[in-house]
Amino acid sequence: MITDLAQILITTLTVGSMYALVAVGVSLIYSATGVINFAQGEFVMISGMTVAGLYGQLGWPLAPAIGVALVAVLLYGALLMVLTTGLARRTSLIGVLIITIGASIATSGTAARIWDSDTHRFAPFSGDAPFWVFGATVTPQALWIIGVSTVCVAGLIWFMRSTMVGKAMRACSLDKSAATMVGIPVQATVMVSFLLSGLLGGVGGIVTTPLTTVDAYSGMLLAIKGFSAAMLGGMGSIVGALLGALLIAFIETVTVTFGSSALKELPTFTAIILVLLLLPRGIVGGRQEAGLQHEDLTKQ
Repeated sequence: MITDLAQILITTLTVGSMYALVAVGVSLIYSATGVINFAQGEFVMISGMTVAGLYGQLGWPLAPAIGVALVAVLLYGALLMVLTTGLARRTSLIGVLIITIGASIATSGTAARIWDSDTHRFAPFSGDAPFWVFGATVTPQALWIIGVSTVCVAGLIWFMRSTMVGKAMRACSLDKSAATMVGIPVQATVMVSFLLSGLLGGVGGIVTTPLTTVDAYSGMLLAIKGFSAAMLGGMGSIVGALLGALLIAFIETVTVTFGSSALKELPTFTAIILVLLLLPRGIVGGRQEAGLQHEDLTKQ
């Protein structure tokens, strides 16, 4: 029994950390724009495939491969921001939502042409040899995932609360008109949100690919999990996204441990529906105000 509990805890933290990096990115962009970015999982896919190709197949040193991967996701984030905010001038926010879905599909297809449709991975940072904690199996890469995710989320919370740029982003998410009146550049803060979101996803792809593998079409499923976690915790709340990701991971882990992996999605989405029926704004509550409105985008 202790072994099962320890394994559930470790797996929950590992899987929850992976989901959290995506969910926090979804929540961050939503706070700035009011748009749910269904291309968020592509940040994970692009970075994972890039490092797998450069480091795992071509034999590059790990550090330069990671650098190229992070530059790639930053460029993709900037392009995505230009597309969504630019096209928002001529369509509704629902249209922009569909654009992000289209961007995800197009990115997956492009990645399949650049690389291939097979799964890829590269060597774990600290080897494959597992160790045991209270009888539960722990891989070194799982600790990398938990540790890096913790540092990233904690650093983002500090950044949002303690830096001038972070405070400007929070001000824009609360009241864009007032933020503009006091001289905060809304478009610049939107760009920062996309870049930070891209970095989170990029880091997620780098640390998770050695453990979970990645393929050209894995981004959409991650985006759905990230969106679900953000909704469950409270869309627009970083802490809520983290809690939602851990809760989804816990439900999935318990289902797989005591049931069947084929049914792990059923209790997860059942729990999400029940929570949102009782708490429409999620566990933490999320933001009350809508994000960057269509008319605001057209005025910048």
